[in-house]
Amino acid sequence: QVQLVESGGGLVQAGGSLRLSCAASGSISSINALGWYRQAPGKQRELVARITISGITNYADSVQGRFTISRDNAKNWVYLQMSSLKPEDTAVYYCNAVLGFINYWGQGTQVTVSS
Repeated sequence: QVQLVESGGGLVQAGGSLRLSCAASGSISSINALGWYRQAPGKQRELVARITISGITNYADSVQGRFTISRDNAKNWVYLQMSSLKPEDTAVYYCNAVLGFINYWGQGTQVTVSS
């Protein structure tokens, strides 16, 4: 079992920046990867960025070059630094942890980008 708690969402103007944080607890030594997903109203949840246990990262094409995922293994945190935000980045952002074939999710944090 893994528990995930996100923080750092909010309202920002287009072109601005936000940093999301996610604290992981529980069976953290078994985590294979941590990531961020988002879901906009009326749309499916989509991968934003992921970082594996070995530090390999991958990003959605729509955020490549604007968002950066990182993790602090000592503190069991994963971060998403978001820059040059666009109105289309507006969504609920969810922290995700993968243990084997099981996905764990946080409760989500709202990010709203105004034009």
